[in-house]
Amino acid sequence: MKQLISILLTLSISVAALAQPQGAPGKGNKENLDKIRAEKVAFITTEVGLTPEEAQVFWPVYNEIEKQQKELMQAERKAYMALCKALDKGEGDTAALLDAYLKAKSANQNLHMANSGKYLKVLSVEKVARFYTCDEKFRRQQIGRLKGGHGGGRPGFGGPGGNHNRGERKGDAKGNVK
Repeated sequence: MKQLISILLTLSISVAALAQPQGAPGKGNKENLDKIRAEKVAFITTEVGLTPEEAQVFWPVYNEIEKQQKELMQAERKAYMALCKALDKGEGDTAALLDAYLKAKSANQNLHMANSGKYLKVLSVEKVARFYTCDEKFRRQQIGRLKGGHGGGRPGFGGPGGNHNRGERKGDAKGNVK
């Protein structure tokens, strides 16, 4: 009886959540982005083990670098779209557009190298390393969610199927190794 009530309660909550109005087209995206940002802050703070004092100096540095990265990613995306358009239409200076795209992509990658020193000024090497791995782990989990899974699930990269069972062979119910 308790199981039946639990199942009915879960179903009614699920139906109620699906029936909620979606709101304005742009509003939902901003709310989702804000929610993801909050999850990311909590995830990184917890996984890196930031103290309140460390968090107070780390997050402004992170936000500054994140703003720079966003600008570089937009430039890279713009260069990519121009290159694709030129290739599709057979118009434009493909060599110059390819060069612009590769430079934009390189600038984005160089940002991480150039700014790692800023993180090292406010955190220990171990915590900076933990930050980079946690940041990647969170990114992979978000990609997994978008694909309909529950997290980023490649062995060795965190998430379901993460760092456990490495090198172990699985057997069936009778113990036969496959």
